[in-house]
Amino acid sequence: MQIERIGSLRAALGECPAWDAASGRLWMADCRKGLILAVAPDSGSVQSWQLPAPLGSFAFNGEDELVVALKESFGLFRPADGSLRTLARIEDSHPNLRLNDGAPLPDGSFVAGTMHIYREAGEAPLGGLYRLDTGGRLTRIAQGLGVVNGPALHPDGGHLHVCDSAARKIYRYRMDAAGGLTAREVFVDTDALGSAPDGCCFDRDGGLWTALVHAGAIARFDREGRLDVRIDLPVAHPASLCFGGDGLADLYVTSISDSGRLSAHGPLDGALLRLRGTGYAGAPRPRCLIRP
Repeated sequence: MQIERIGSLRAALGECPAWDAASGRLWMADCRKGLILAVAPDSGSVQSWQLPAPLGSFAFNGEDELVVALKESFGLFRPADGSLRTLARIEDSHPNLRLNDGAPLPDGSFVAGTMHIYREAGEAPLGGLYRLDTGGRLTRIAQGLGVVNGPALHPDGGHLHVCDSAARKIYRYRMDAAGGLTAREVFVDTDALGSAPDGCCFDRDGGLWTALVHAGAIARFDREGRLDVRIDLPVAHPASLCFGGDGLADLYVTSISDSGRLSAHGPLDGALLRLRGTGYAGAPRPRCLIRP
């Protein structure tokens, strides 16, 4: 297996990698700076777009737009002309609350959750997990999550896996055809691995990969939640990951140099990494189809 750095970019808070097969580019966010980046893996060249910071997450919407989660709102962003259209806002507002990680669902909707940090002991988190449907309507579908990361739909299409990084757990929900969630259970508790879980993705065999953000590693869990792969990385804080490249056989990992709460100053901290030869290939990722 090979681990290599892509280009020379150094993100403060590298998140939300997504492979665009049509252009052969890896898209990602530098959330603290409010940047969306499109990286050509072979040359390392980067195209960037500025959005209001902090940026929580994004997903491809159709062929020419992105759906974006900003601090407390969802919108549609068009890279070609830089236009941003606000669609909906969450009902809670707090200086320490913002939207965070998100993912597209097969029906064309978008799901994203919040992070509520610096809470007092016993203080319930505001926000939750939200679904923006294809008509641009917003619904809160789960609550009680401190720091949502890595929402990822299992390849079976019936189970949504959601990290609460504050609790150091990955939960598995049953998802119905209307996007509702039931039957929450703990899929993995990563505390024994010395880290919270961060961004997630699935391979086509049904294995869940997550970034162990405090342990400088990524991990794969099988269908039963058993750890079967751990790969140590040359960065202190890997944040998220996705499969890409030909046959979705490469694994891309984003990382942190200074998130505001986590920082590291090694030569590769904040870099985009590519892992080749893991022996796994990614599950296809859908695009959103949000047309208000």
